[in-house]
Amino acid sequence: MRRGLGQGLRLGVAAGKVSLWRGSRWRAPAWTPLGEAAYAPDDAAYGDFAALGQALEQILPAGEYAGWPLSVVLDDGLTRLWQVDMPHGAARLADIEAAAALRFQSLYGDAPGLWRSSSAWDARAPFFCAVPRALLAQLTRVADARKLVLIFITPQFARHWNRWHGALKPGAWFGQLQENTLTLGVRHDGRLRAVRALPVPPGAGREWLAQTLAREALLQGVSAPALLQLCGAVPAAWLTPVKEFQCQVFPAPDGEGALSPAARLAHSGGVA
Repeated sequence: MRRGLGQGLRLGVAAGKVSLWRGSRWRAPAWTPLGEAAYAPDDAAYGDFAALGQALEQILPAGEYAGWPLSVVLDDGLTRLWQVDMPHGAARLADIEAAAALRFQSLYGDAPGLWRSSSAWDARAPFFCAVPRALLAQLTRVADARKLVLIFITPQFARHWNRWHGALKPGAWFGQLQENTLTLGVRHDGRLRAVRALPVPPGAGREWLAQTLAREALLQGVSAPALLQLCGAVPAAWLTPVKEFQCQVFPAPDGEGALSPAARLAHSGGVA
């Protein structure tokens, strides 16, 4: 298929389903669905993700998209996200990487060798993400076989953070509500201090949210936020102003709420 100027492929990878879309920066429509496929999900760390590879081959026919750029957004549940405090006296990159490996081991208990980690650097508190090497192997294998150009592979939280962190107001925390998980970006002194993925109970209301923010603030040793700025399908009850704090929701594209979880992943962070 011939590629128009500003067009590219975006793949959303959820647990059990993948969704492929064509994105266009300058031509309408901005998003065009190309296909979805289900697969049997592997263990997040120890599976070989062969079923995922077969699903990718199904929705990416050989020869059809040769030369196209491909961007991949992963469900946060398939990744590991964590923050690392700068080690005392650290002077080299190796010092920070060693601290990150120790922190990863203590948080998740997984063997670091099964995961590929990368970082978004902040000299005061580097932010790390890890993805199963087996998952990356399937993505790169199929991309190479279909002659696609991999632009990025990133978790959904990172896409939303990159899109919206510049719009956060002073003192506000960032939140992403996806299905039944609230991922909090805890901010302090204008920087990201921690990332916390929390299960949301059915019917959780304003009181639950207030208690959750207060508990996370206590755990991180910071003040609870007066404002939580969110993306996702936020319950209306969370938006009712109260004395303790307020919620604001970043705008989502029309019709996004009707999409499958994998399709919403593909839309994360906009077309760019």
